[in-house]
Amino acid sequence: MTGLLKSKIFLLTTLVPTLASVVYFGVVASDEYVSESKFVVRTPERASPSPFGQLLRSSGFSKTLDDSYVVQEYMLSRDALSLLESDLSYRKVYERNGMDVFNSFPGVLFDDSFETLYRFYLKKTSVDTDNATSITTLTVVAPTPEGARTINQVLLEASERLVNKLNERGRQDALKTAKGEVSEAEDDVKKSAVKLASYRNQSSIIDPERQSAINLQQIAKLEDELVMSKLQLQQVLISAPNNPQIPSLKSRISHLEKNITEEKARVAGSGRSTSLASKSVAYQEVLLDKEIAEKKLMVALASLEAAKSESQKKHIYLERIVEPNAPDFPLLPKRIKGVLTTFFAGLLAWGVLSLVTASVREHME
Repeated sequence: MTGLLKSKIFLLTTLVPTLASVVYFGVVASDEYVSESKFVVRTPERASPSPFGQLLRSSGFSKTLDDSYVVQEYMLSRDALSLLESDLSYRKVYERNGMDVFNSFPGVLFDDSFETLYRFYLKKTSVDTDNATSITTLTVVAPTPEGARTINQVLLEASERLVNKLNERGRQDALKTAKGEVSEAEDDVKKSAVKLASYRNQSSIIDPERQSAINLQQIAKLEDELVMSKLQLQQVLISAPNNPQIPSLKSRISHLEKNITEEKARVAGSGRSTSLASKSVAYQEVLLDKEIAEKKLMVALASLEAAKSESQKKHIYLERIVEPNAPDFPLLPKRIKGVLTTFFAGLLAWGVLSLVTASVREHME
């Protein structure tokens, strides 16, 4: 009885599944072709501030895993499948024309909805990125060599368009930001110019510093005349004390001293808001605001030119390393591997069940 039970278990767990596997992989399973392509997503190398940064960069390009993952997610997205549907009629490539029901679409359940097609697409398409090299491998499985290659090619071209779109968006954002900074700086320059003009109109002074220089020159000239007049008066008093020119000389000296005092008060009069010194402080504040605004505008214009220059370059590249191939031999299904896997799995199940049944029988006895 025990031997008969073990035979039945062996028959059900090993022999029957193995025979079914032989029939399926030998007769039913249809050939499938695998097309592979390899690419890398890179950005132009930027100047590195340190030798360590230089060491981390490759010659000419730097690796960008983040961008590789963006492309990978797109290739496995519903958008990519929708594109394949519109360009290639994707589901027709896998219709049951000589294909077995397990590898064709809509498959056993005959559900041809888009979500079912998307799950089928994920089974037939894989994208893997090597973190060490940043090389991404796109693998497509299809019932014909040309079908696999064409799907692979369309996905690569769509990813290149995505990368170009990201480049264009980055360019537009950079230009928009730079133009905004220029516009803001121009407004600041206009406001500062209006403020300066308004101050000049209110104070009736173009430039207090230049005006002060003119007044100081006038004071120096008056002081020279005062010194000459005093010397002349001394000489006259010594040589001719009763000379009729003495009163006029004294009057001239008094007039010069008064003019000098007034001019000095006009330049740096203490406590007088109308003096050039007090007006110079406010003028310097307004002038400084104008100079800062002009320098800000110069920096913004330089940034805009740099942004325009950068906009002519690509910031992300999808560089193909291996082009999609049209395979001349079906790599799938792995028939011998499938049969052997079924056989050894059956043996394992048979051994476990045999031990369980023996243990149960021993316990019952």
